[in-house]
Amino acid sequence: MGWLTAGAVSVAAWLWLLLCRSWFWRTDQRLPALVEPSHWPSVAIVVPARDEAATLPATLPTLLAQQYPGRARVIVVDDGSTDGTGELARRLAGTTGGLPLTVVSPGPPPPGWAGKPWAVAHGVAEAGEDGYLLLTDADIAHGPRSLATLVAAATGGHDLVSQMATLRTETRWERIIVPAFVYFFALLYPFRRVNRPSARTAAAAGGCVLVRREVLARAGGFEAIRGAVIDDVALARLVKRAGGRIWLGLADTVRSVRAYPGLADLWAMVARSAYTQLRHSPVLLAGTVLGLAVVFLAPPAVTVAGAVTGDAVLLGLGAVAWLLMAGTFAPTLRHYGRPVPAALLLPATALLYVLMTLDSARRHHAGSGASWKGRSYSGSR
Repeated sequence: MGWLTAGAVSVAAWLWLLLCRSWFWRTDQRLPALVEPSHWPSVAIVVPARDEAATLPATLPTLLAQQYPGRARVIVVDDGSTDGTGELARRLAGTTGGLPLTVVSPGPPPPGWAGKPWAVAHGVAEAGEDGYLLLTDADIAHGPRSLATLVAAATGGHDLVSQMATLRTETRWERIIVPAFVYFFALLYPFRRVNRPSARTAAAAGGCVLVRREVLARAGGFEAIRGAVIDDVALARLVKRAGGRIWLGLADTVRSVRAYPGLADLWAMVARSAYTQLRHSPVLLAGTVLGLAVVFLAPPAVTVAGAVTGDAVLLGLGAVAWLLMAGTFAPTLRHYGRPVPAALLLPATALLYVLMTLDSARRHHAGSGASWKGRSYSGSR
């Protein structure tokens, strides 16, 4: 009876996710149809960078080379780097030319501030009165017309436009973990629901966020989210709650060059903020683990139980749930150029995410909490 219940609940859950979760599994949310504005507003590109000397040569030149019809400039915020990040940025600008570059150093964050919000806030202050701010991470490379297309989309009726950069999938573990990361993000924050002005759901992808300065200031600026570890989602919520219209989708010409060579690197990336996403709540943690088990782990377990016992009903329920799951994952795999049959392995990847989430909680209760390049945010939200 237990297996039968698990199978029935899994099928029901996947039918609901397939039909009632704002089509989260589709990958067709791209920038809206572009109409060039009659006047191109000024833009400041703010790049927080902490020990990014290894990535800047592949990313900063793509920002300096932006083909933007209006006035634009790049501000690199050297956030306490020890590897010469700031000086390297100046050398790259001198070698490649392009948009004007300013390098600033804000000093260590004050009490109550997480590192990235502090660095970005400093860059925003340096930007002065520019109409728009492109907040982009130091590991993100942009196509030559990226800024122009983002601004055109924003001036068409959005106050915040964010694209989820195409993440690197060169190593074996990147190919296993990364597509599932994007899939789970979309499951948690369905893009269509995010983009609906009447919906409360809000999210952004921190590697590429264009925001209207006036709306950001009206919403309270980065001061209002100064302690946020998951700053991109916090920023989107801030803007939407202030009445701003936001848009989130997948990128075509924006990509991350950040390498995660092994499982340990990817594990640390997920575990760094997973428990923060659950607001450090043991109740939410238990509910999340139970939910992941029922939705992602039960289908193959029920299928195996049905095959071993010869119970055709169990076998059918498990197989239907498993195939529904794989069908929703297939578009993301296609987006990343991965073979569609690999979607059947999603339960194994989901198990890894369950373990990463549990480890994130363990780290928090052990006092290490969220950390990034030598900074710990164990008490941050």
